[in-house]
Amino acid sequence: MATVIPLHRAAATGESLTLESGDAVMIFFRRTTGWGWAEVRTAAGEPLAILDHLGELAVRDAPVPMRLEADTARRGEDEGGAYLHFDVASVTTREALRGSSFESWIGVPFAGPLIEGTLRVRSMSDGRFSLEWNLTSTHDIYARYLRGPWLSVGRGSFGADRDDAILPGIDWAIDRESTSGTDFFRDPWAQRATPPVDSVAIPVMAVSHASRWISLSWDAAAEATGWFSYRRHRLQPVFAAPDFLERSDCSLLGLALPEATQGENIVPPPLELHRGQEINFAATISVGSGSSLDAVGEHVRRTGLPDGATHGELDDAVHAIARTYGDTMFHDGDGFGVGQVAGDVHPTVPGFVTDYLHAHPDRPEAARLRQITVGLEPDAIPDVVAQALAAIQRQRDDGSFVFDPDGVHRSKDDFVVARDLVAPMGLPGQRALDLDVLPALQLLRAFDADGDERWSMAARRALDAALVHRRPEGGDYWETPLSAPNLLAAGHAVVAYGWAWQLWGDETYLVAAQRWLRSLLVFTHLWSPRDRPMLYNTKPCLCASDWYFANWVRDHVQWEVIETVALAGECGVDLAALDPSMTWERYLRGVLGAGVRWRLDHRDDSWRPHNLPMTLASYRAGQFDGCLPDTHNSTTGLYGGMAIAPGRLGQAILGLQRMLADGDGR
Repeated sequence: MATVIPLHRAAATGESLTLESGDAVMIFFRRTTGWGWAEVRTAAGEPLAILDHLGELAVRDAPVPMRLEADTARRGEDEGGAYLHFDVASVTTREALRGSSFESWIGVPFAGPLIEGTLRVRSMSDGRFSLEWNLTSTHDIYARYLRGPWLSVGRGSFGADRDDAILPGIDWAIDRESTSGTDFFRDPWAQRATPPVDSVAIPVMAVSHASRWISLSWDAAAEATGWFSYRRHRLQPVFAAPDFLERSDCSLLGLALPEATQGENIVPPPLELHRGQEINFAATISVGSGSSLDAVGEHVRRTGLPDGATHGELDDAVHAIARTYGDTMFHDGDGFGVGQVAGDVHPTVPGFVTDYLHAHPDRPEAARLRQITVGLEPDAIPDVVAQALAAIQRQRDDGSFVFDPDGVHRSKDDFVVARDLVAPMGLPGQRALDLDVLPALQLLRAFDADGDERWSMAARRALDAALVHRRPEGGDYWETPLSAPNLLAAGHAVVAYGWAWQLWGDETYLVAAQRWLRSLLVFTHLWSPRDRPMLYNTKPCLCASDWYFANWVRDHVQWEVIETVALAGECGVDLAALDPSMTWERYLRGVLGAGVRWRLDHRDDSWRPHNLPMTLASYRAGQFDGCLPDTHNSTTGLYGGMAIAPGRLGQAILGLQRMLADGDGR
């Protein structure tokens, strides 16, 4: 075959080996010292990325990093498909310097390779390649790092240009934004290139350019190495787009050791390796068409959504929530509420209680609730027509809505704190997805109430205007940067577009609903560490509150995804029916089951009210049992913040049950 011209700046021999998968190829090249790197291209030859090496070891006591290379390569095929097999070993610096002018004055203390083993690269279907390293340390050494897959996307071709880049739960950058940038953070929290493994929501990272994506995925829970009774290490993701870590004109997707200890460790402590210690890397490189969000969706479709709570567990939970309302949530003579702050107890019947009595009138919990609600009025119902009128008055000629921090969007004083102490979280006149779709929902509610075509026309104009948004933004505008990636904005958008599609059958709205539904995945934990349950926990946004005061990459918040499910039920939007490419009913059970898991129990002593420390005694007395905490820390496993009434979770469960009943059990 003709000689393949490499892109990589390396001393090549002209030899190459190729693996093909779908519309992608991996071409492995031989250096003058052995098989040493690979390039990922399309079948038509368009360059996508360079796999910089077959592994690289940097030892604390040696000046030069040592690549893993192979003297020989073997092609094979089995029931799993075609593969290339490499017997790899770290370059021996002493041998490389022998006979050179450096030999007399550079003293390298190691003879022979420090790492030996195998690398098998397998061609899979649909543009995927699996890479599996099985390595062994031959010495007792301290390594600054050991790198496995180190993928430089765009190097030698389109460089750092990209459409978007996503590491779920950590970063979602578009256009010229930098991952680990200060668009939504201030240092040191902005540094997210090597995030704690437990804070990664889905173990896949992706970059797209010109509507083509490339991704690197792995098993986040798998242990890569460990020795005797010493610390075990999982693979540490490294994500930088552009690659500011090595100051290279590309985007970096990598996996390495050691694992970060806590928080961000760009320069982690040395990795202690011992003679005979096994080290295993396993990852998949995938190529496809579309954006990085499409890459995340494809990964989830391929691996499957994990099992969530069962229907029986959710049924038990809704009755438990009813018992909470009949016990600690009811304050005799005052009404219902958490009782954590003044004014959160009201002499009215909460919406959940009304819904529960309608759904389960014969349950013993219902008898208790009927008894204590005698003489109480239902919670006030919003005037949807008045809301729609107010929305139309703010709507611009193009159908859109804009940020008004000193007007309709003025709620908490976070705007003032952020503006005066650091920088504004949003500027007057700025646009964001949630600013368009939330008024659209208000207009759709009014149209549903009275059928006035004014509301439907204004709603369609708002939804049409919102089609320009590429990322869900603006949902937590009261305390976070307006343009930060946000789950609540995605939730409002999927309900609004799903409802519009059900009303008018416009396929454009269905496509938008599917996109925003899939964007929920970026904020959702779809794996769980072995030492603490985090499956289906969700991030509210990928930013910091008020730039400094809460790290929403580290912390989970469940109420926003619960609000999405509850809102869909109220609006009659069947989320599970919008996108048949995934088992969304399983997702809904998962996020609601996570909410059930979050319920406070003072016997666990897992919660601290950082903003209301004086209420800790009430918690320890069991007053907040059954409520939801505001936040969960992904690195400590502990809960904090406010205690939230569980009624919205109960309504979301009841809504899901109604939806499944209407859909004949889908």
